[in-house]
Amino acid sequence: MTTAVVVGSGPNGLAAGVVLARAGVGVTVLEAEDEIGGGMRSGELTIPGLVHDICSATHPTAVASPFFRSLELERHGLEWLWPEVDAAHPIDGGRAGVMFRDLDRTAEMLDADGDAWRKLYAPLVKNSDALIDELFRPIVHVPKHPFMLAGFGARAMQPASWIARRWKTDEARGLFAGLAAHAIHPLNKPTTGGLGLMFGMTSHAYGWPVAKGGSASIASALAAEITQHGGKIETGHRVTERPQADIVMFDTTPDSVLKIVGDELPGRVQRPFKKWRRGPGVFKVDFAVDGGVPWTNEWARKAGTVHVAGTFEQLNAAEKEVAAGRMPERPFLLVCQQYLADPGRSVGDVHPVWAYAHVPQGYTGDATEALIAQIERFAPGFRERIVAQAVSGPAQLEAHNSNYLGGDIAGGANDAWQVVMRPRLSPNPYSLGIKGLYLCSASTPPGAGVHGMGGFRAATHAVANL
Repeated sequence: MTTAVVVGSGPNGLAAGVVLARAGVGVTVLEAEDEIGGGMRSGELTIPGLVHDICSATHPTAVASPFFRSLELERHGLEWLWPEVDAAHPIDGGRAGVMFRDLDRTAEMLDADGDAWRKLYAPLVKNSDALIDELFRPIVHVPKHPFMLAGFGARAMQPASWIARRWKTDEARGLFAGLAAHAIHPLNKPTTGGLGLMFGMTSHAYGWPVAKGGSASIASALAAEITQHGGKIETGHRVTERPQADIVMFDTTPDSVLKIVGDELPGRVQRPFKKWRRGPGVFKVDFAVDGGVPWTNEWARKAGTVHVAGTFEQLNAAEKEVAAGRMPERPFLLVCQQYLADPGRSVGDVHPVWAYAHVPQGYTGDATEALIAQIERFAPGFRERIVAQAVSGPAQLEAHNSNYLGGDIAGGANDAWQVVMRPRLSPNPYSLGIKGLYLCSASTPPGAGVHGMGGFRAATHAVANL
């Protein structure tokens, strides 16, 4: 029997394990930590019974993922739950941009900018399945829908600041800024517009759900699929040298690959891996909040995700500071209120609130107060409602998941060059240039997110090359 080892059990490592096990390969997934999942982990971080997500929280790319949808993971207990409001973007004065799964309802809420919002997103939503299939592939590929992809790509390569010119109100511009800010990159830089387009499309086409019981349930469902087909999973096994198997897949950063098998790699692989740049970090605080966050805007109280920064200009100023290696006074925050869709995570009227701020790479300070103050800005009285909190800076995040180098949860900087050269320009960017060795992490196409497509694509290549 052909044997395989997958190093790392994040969404891509587990996805690779599923593909290999289903193909009849004797696959073992090795995880350095005591529990599987990578970013898909959950736990009681503050008070007993309160369920927090360790990293990933809301999962628009998971429900959009062609691979995940093909697996029917509901058979293994995975259940998706949607909040009433996908996302809100508060503006000073109690205003907010509000995004529903329903495109028309979103446009109605955006008032004067509603028609322009609908005009941009309606064609994307109409062709969402075909577009996702194209976008969740390497940049270098033969497209099935070349004209559609070319039309999207022409806009996606633009800075978010260019696309935002079509809107006049702070609400619409801020809402788009929050979507684009998932790039963790200044919004006046090329390719940031693509994230804003994709995340808006996924909201209106699929919604932004959470996994019932916590993100760990996604990992559990994928693990069940692996073992059902004869695969094995071992935790507490940190890999420091090349595993002995016909196929070895690394759900790790390029840095880790260089440490384990660097001397074996051909120069065409070593060179770009050595030049791979880490992205900015995040500073995460999990709160136990009595009564929930008292957002001034009523729609933010119903939103599964809240992007906290203020206007487009204020958000972009914060991202520029982070990119320059400086901690902004008012950082961009991503706040998730998963309990709104999944009330079973709460204990009585005490609710888990997930929040992180974008911070410079390797930031060693304490951003807790800046994070709380930024929420308090749009939710006066929030501080008094905090029952408990758990803080994780970049160093703590990396200690818990070695892929999060310096707090970088995106698998590398999302500048224009690395978006295209992820991790190197090649028709098969997953191959490490040696028979049987592959990279399948968030550092490969299509990038970060709980969608498993990097693992699926890499493992599919491996099986085809047997």
